[in-house]
Amino acid sequence: MRGLASLAVVLMLGAAALWWGTDGLAAFTAEGARRLEVVRNPRPVQPVALEDHRGGVTDFASFAGKVVLLEFIYTRCPTICSTLGSTFERIRAEIVDSGLAGRVVLVTVSFDPEHDGPEELAQYAERFGGADESWRFLRPRSRPELEALLETAEVTVLPDGQGGFVHNAAIQVVDTRGRLVRILDATAVDEALVVARGLM
Repeated sequence: MRGLASLAVVLMLGAAALWWGTDGLAAFTAEGARRLEVVRNPRPVQPVALEDHRGGVTDFASFAGKVVLLEFIYTRCPTICSTLGSTFERIRAEIVDSGLAGRVVLVTVSFDPEHDGPEELAQYAERFGGADESWRFLRPRSRPELEALLETAEVTVLPDGQGGFVHNAAIQVVDTRGRLVRILDATAVDEALVVARGLM
């Protein structure tokens, strides 16, 4: 009997730890917990100045009233950034075809402003059909502004020791009030469009 009672206590403590550690079984990974936190507690995107592929300056306030699908890249990235670019290329086609242009905007932000100037952003944009009003290619104008954006989106960027970066990749969804409200997988074309429609 003592063995059964001890086993029951251990199982109850284990179940309680699992419940607590997974936020009520809602998040089984750190990434899942990060995404759940954003859904529960949307956060305003920092009002930083951003330079575009032509050298013009804008900020997130210029997207007020629109849903923003946001990605972070660096133009020399040979892997995941190209995947994100292809995803956004597909999303742009859907935005245009479904009449969402003007209400949903794609924003690609480089986290490597030392190497990614307007010319590099323009060349990167051309790889995916070019920049237009539906898809903007931007970079923060200073390191503190970049850090503020990355912190809000919880994007981690680490030098890879070979001149590039290791970074997490996702589609960040910013609502019409300028708040980060969802974080989606980097290839979630259909989900991104469903979420965007639901926020309009």
